[in-house]
Amino acid sequence: MFSNLKEQPADKILALMQMYKDDPRETKIDLGVGVYKDASGNTPVMRAVKAAERRLVEEQQSKAYVGLLGAPEFSDAMIDLILGDAVGRANIAAAATPGGTGAVRQAFEMIRMANPDARVFVSDPTWPNHLSILKYLGMEAVPYRYFDAETRGVDFAGMIADLGGLRAGDVVLLHGCCHNPTGANLNLTQWQEVIDVLNAKGAVPMIDIAYQGFGDGLEADAAATRLLASSVPECLIAASCSKNFGVYRERTGLLMAIGQDSGLRAVTQGTLAFLNRQNYSFPPDHGARVVTMILQDEALRADWAAELEQVRGSMLGLRADLARELQRLSGSDRFGFLAEHRGMFSRLGAAPELVEKLRSEHGIYMVGDSRMNIAGLNAHTVPILAKAIIEVGI
Repeated sequence: MFSNLKEQPADKILALMQMYKDDPRETKIDLGVGVYKDASGNTPVMRAVKAAERRLVEEQQSKAYVGLLGAPEFSDAMIDLILGDAVGRANIAAAATPGGTGAVRQAFEMIRMANPDARVFVSDPTWPNHLSILKYLGMEAVPYRYFDAETRGVDFAGMIADLGGLRAGDVVLLHGCCHNPTGANLNLTQWQEVIDVLNAKGAVPMIDIAYQGFGDGLEADAAATRLLASSVPECLIAASCSKNFGVYRERTGLLMAIGQDSGLRAVTQGTLAFLNRQNYSFPPDHGARVVTMILQDEALRADWAAELEQVRGSMLGLRADLARELQRLSGSDRFGFLAEHRGMFSRLGAAPELVEKLRSEHGIYMVGDSRMNIAGLNAHTVPILAKAIIEVGI
């Protein structure tokens, strides 16, 4: 049996991580991996997470299974964080998942179950795992224009034109905030126009929100998701706690299915439970329990929000510093987009051969499409990166 297996294509980001690890240069800079790093290059455990874990160790009396959908209080806490009062709870079915990736996978599974002919429209570019999972499930992915290679902003006219090809029942995958990999985002006026197209075409939106709090703040980063969820007949939301709670390895996520017809909630909830059972039965609970404790405790939530705001401010500061240094070195404003982008990532719009020159000549590692992790920088490495960008001819 095993002799029939074929070599699978290597994950480019994981391969890049290994190349960085094997590079002996002391001056090397890792801007490839998608995790937050502080100025020391560490991915710290947040204060509130440590406090909640200490309390959990003392208070938890059992490690028995919680339920196929996870703990209801986790779903309630996350729904409140992401949606506020934008949608009534009776209209929301939810299931805990192993991270945001688990939520994305289960959403695609449910789409395929409900409408095997549905096409999934995805931004060009998008997070590579979106495309990988869709391909594995045999679902058709249709790209829509998103990133403008000239301005490094959103090609909104191209996006709307491509969404004009939607058919009723198709799904449009959207990034709730902090677009990965580009860092370029829609404004609320543009979101409303997208919503109008979705409703006119009878398409179903799916939002992947993995960076709430990393862009313009917790509330501002949720605004587009709340607007959309309250404006369409049905939508799906895949949420991750990996970044904004720093619980990457705990695999903590949530899938929400929202419909204006509350009469469909029970069958939708049952479908989510069925899909969880077929895939991994019971979702992980430790990270979900920690997140719930933080969100339900006033002091822990305040401390978490304060530390998250420090993280956000740090990334904005690094963006501004890099854009300013590049302006000084280049004598132009062509890198101003770096300060305008939001989240951990920005796409430079550089050709692959220039990205390779950054690696080979300067020890600077970023994904081949020129996506770089802003959080991989610090005050010392910003000028080093800026000088290298100019020297290789970007």
